[in-house]
Amino acid sequence: MNSIQKIYEDTGAEFITPINNITEKFKEIKAFVFDWDGVFNNGEKNGNSSSSFNEIDSMGTNLLHFSNYLKSKQLPYTAIISGEKNESAFFFANREHFSASYFKIAHKKWALDHFCSIYSIHPNQVCYFFDDVLDLSIAQQAGLRILVARKASISFTNYVKQNNLADYITANQSGNFAVREACEMLMGVSDLFNETITRRMNYDEVYQQYIMAKNLTLTHYYTYNNRQIINADIKL
Repeated sequence: MNSIQKIYEDTGAEFITPINNITEKFKEIKAFVFDWDGVFNNGEKNGNSSSSFNEIDSMGTNLLHFSNYLKSKQLPYTAIISGEKNESAFFFANREHFSASYFKIAHKKWALDHFCSIYSIHPNQVCYFFDDVLDLSIAQQAGLRILVARKASISFTNYVKQNNLADYITANQSGNFAVREACEMLMGVSDLFNETITRRMNYDEVYQQYIMAKNLTLTHYYTYNNRQIINADIKL
């Protein structure tokens, strides 16, 4: 058994797709797309319908993006696609210099199609992090699918597995650093984990070049209105 696979399976993760196939899929990835509620948090809302994130997962996304930069010498495209309007998601996308943030998208495939069109990529070049039913229209198309686990969703998880809608199911539950887990797993299967951590630790020239390029990325905000994806005016 692959040593990385054993490490993660021993903690409770599931490789629905054989790890060697995940490694091959990951070589084609040019973009990382994330659902928000239930992925970066446990889905709980406060009075203004906002939900939080944590710095552990945030660092995971940054390290994953850097490792992809090491692999391809190009910045990956990045997006949050949410069915709701969430101020924390806007803040996160802007702070982390994601390419795009979509909100109030009832059928998420529309957002994926728009995202792929803008950046001239194919859905099989997208790695998607998701947790629930509204995300499945993207999971049907994305090249690599990470399902964030939730013990309560027993039948849903079985449905996803039976219909080949996920490649990996996290050991950690939603709201418990599952994004970080999956980011580190992907860095591991690409054999870039050690180099990524070492270069970030030393803040070396390559990492500085990466972070300078990343910080030049402006986040674009989109929503759905009158049967089309439109630009949204978000004030932060």
